[in-house]
Amino acid sequence: MTARNLPAWLTVCALTLFVAGCEKKSLEVVIYTSVDQVFSEPVLKDFERETDIQVRMVFDTEETKSTGLLNRLLAESENPRADVFWSNDPVRSQVLVRRDLVVPYVPSTAADIPAAFKDAQGRWVGFSARARVILVNLKRVGAGPRPAGVEDLLDPRWRGQAAIANPAFGTTTMHLAALFDAWGDAKARKFLTGLRKNQVRVASSNGEVKRLVSTGEVAWGLTDTDDAAVAIQAGAPVEVIYPDTDGMGTLLMPTTAVLIRGGPHMAAGRKLLDYLASRETERKLAHAPCAQLPLRKEIPVPSHVRTADTFKVMKVDYSRIAAVMERLHPMLRDWAEGKPIETDNKDTQ
Repeated sequence: MTARNLPAWLTVCALTLFVAGCEKKSLEVVIYTSVDQVFSEPVLKDFERETDIQVRMVFDTEETKSTGLLNRLLAESENPRADVFWSNDPVRSQVLVRRDLVVPYVPSTAADIPAAFKDAQGRWVGFSARARVILVNLKRVGAGPRPAGVEDLLDPRWRGQAAIANPAFGTTTMHLAALFDAWGDAKARKFLTGLRKNQVRVASSNGEVKRLVSTGEVAWGLTDTDDAAVAIQAGAPVEVIYPDTDGMGTLLMPTTAVLIRGGPHMAAGRKLLDYLASRETERKLAHAPCAQLPLRKEIPVPSHVRTADTFKVMKVDYSRIAAVMERLHPMLRDWAEGKPIETDNKDTQ
């Protein structure tokens, strides 16, 4: 029997089911993410299994973390290819907000995320944070006083024994921008000059800082809690110190997600944002090797994961830090290349 011989209503049903099946198979969403692939991909694969929406994932490299994909999103602004950007820090999303490249959307799952970590207008949402921490090699540091804050990088006692990641990329850029905003340009520029004078080693990435400390090539370094957690779980002789808890506080960096204006799969993009901002995603990332800090206090975490209420958090305006970061980036790139910077400029805050 052919379709011509079928009753009209049966033909319509058959065609409807055929079209629906094709649509289901064609559902997809494109996400650009600077969150490490080893941590973000399992979450995105779970979303695929639970929704039958295919996720096309584009990851950043460790060396150009966030910056590479951010530049790509800016370049594609006239013809967007991504639906969602999941950033490993909050300020890159702010750059997109400032350029009016995101569509406001309040995830249905974000109601209990603290107000400080989401936009009142729904332009971005934060979840699953990391902190900037000091990673210490216990064998190299020994029983003496340990570094307690970022300014200890200038202490002559640690000359040639400490490391930071290249400040032109990744979360180190954000950290420097936060320091410039907190201290003012004059002090922050002197800090950068002091890093050179004290022979602070500039590593290619936070992961490389973790390696240098773990192997004892340096005594300590500034890195992120996810890299520190990897070192601890690998059995390295290291300890984590949350810096400046008796002063300005430790920089906390929630991951953030935004919906890209003009993305090709907006409905699927909204569903993905709902999933990323959910309690379940925060629980998964807290229990993953990256050991990220949930922003919701009541989510259960492993014993080695701290929550934001257990240490002093640096007060920052992520939107303002994004503007500072954009202004500083050429200077930080020059500094990373060994070029001298002016230290007698007036404070531009």
